[in-house]
Amino acid sequence: MRHRVLRHTSAAVGRSIAGRAKSFGGGAGVALFVAIILFSATLATRAQSGATRPRRVPPSTLGNEAQTRPSPTPRETPLLDTSPSREAAAPRPTRPAPRPTTPATTTPPAAAQGGTVARAEELYNQNQFAAALDEAKRITAADPNNSSAWRLAGFAAYQLKQYPEAAADLQRAHELRLAAKEDDPELADKLAETLVLAEQFDRALPLLVAATTRAGAKPDAVKFYYRGLAEYRTGKLAEAERSLTEAVRLDSKSAVSLYLLGRIASESNQADKAIAAFNRATVTDPRMAEAWVLLTNAYLRRAAEAGGAGPKADADYLNAIRTSESLVRLRPADESALAQHGQALIGAKQYARAATVLERAAIKQDAQGTTLYLLGVAHIRAKNFPRAVAALERAAAKSADNSEVFRELGLAYEFSKQYAKALAAYERGAQLAPDDADFKQSIERVRPAAK
Repeated sequence: MRHRVLRHTSAAVGRSIAGRAKSFGGGAGVALFVAIILFSATLATRAQSGATRPRRVPPSTLGNEAQTRPSPTPRETPLLDTSPSREAAAPRPTRPAPRPTTPATTTPPAAAQGGTVARAEELYNQNQFAAALDEAKRITAADPNNSSAWRLAGFAAYQLKQYPEAAADLQRAHELRLAAKEDDPELADKLAETLVLAEQFDRALPLLVAATTRAGAKPDAVKFYYRGLAEYRTGKLAEAERSLTEAVRLDSKSAVSLYLLGRIASESNQADKAIAAFNRATVTDPRMAEAWVLLTNAYLRRAAEAGGAGPKADADYLNAIRTSESLVRLRPADESALAQHGQALIGAKQYARAATVLERAAIKQDAQGTTLYLLGVAHIRAKNFPRAVAALERAAAKSADNSEVFRELGLAYEFSKQYAKALAAYERGAQLAPDDADFKQSIERVRPAAK
């Protein structure tokens, strides 16, 4: 099953759109994160940030600085923004939509030459879909108005997963049946499903509405899922939620419907509803990786909404660790999974453990700048400054336009007493973020020691 959620994006680091949390006071820490984008080619992330940030650490716990200068303070750390994007295609239902054993055909005289239609049906029912498609196409070439041949061609192309071609053939058959005033609900429903799979959601929706409101028809969870998906992808979120809720009522084990309900709740910043839906989805289908991704993110966002500290936030950080561990078990070598697990550990202040996890992803030469940045943050907060410098230097080489990388790199240099390099890093960060007062303060703090 594919969950293309995740129409998947480029890796980047940026400031939180949700705004900054409170600064540290004394020994107290408040979680403060910046939204970044989760890299994937199977999941594009969009619009929602609402993530949490790792807590600042009092400077006295990180290093012994010269008494004549203020101590540097670790800044905010980005959290992986795994918010769902409507651009991504949603997963297929766990129960495949039923297909006819024999597509109903009414063979007009012009199509009966040598029993070709019967032969196409026979091939189809023997699961020889490519041969059936070829046979049906020969008929449509000779008789373009043969609705039965177009219907067979569409069903065969569907089985071959040639969804755009299947949709075109089924659409032609549907139009011919309508013109002949022949009622063929099975054809209409298969066309609707095929249009969804071809991502032609605006065309699919009217047919799906008809399929789920047809008089006398038995309610079907798959059809309501497809309707909800088409409504979601055409921006009708309230309608989508109703359709998907009905799909779950009809089939409480519909993991894909629960997953999509979770996405809708997540996009609406309803963390509690999103968590409930994603938890049910992962219980029903523990191998739905994208649900684990978004469930982890929902816990982290809820921790941020709780202020990033206190019993509720701490519980959500631990839940985020648990769910991201499930994701890593499914994708043990996936960099984005490891990065999200590392981010959850940073949120829970398990910095050494976070560094160990992130090192597994960073060992690759093509590791993303985001991963290296997070690794550097984990090492700084674990007071392993040489490794922090090494990770952040690599991050800076790959994310040369990201001010946060240079902020943390400057901090790592400063704690390592490499003041000239710290000054250069802070100055580069100030060039990228000229209105950031923290860079100006850091430059003034480091400049006397850099000379």
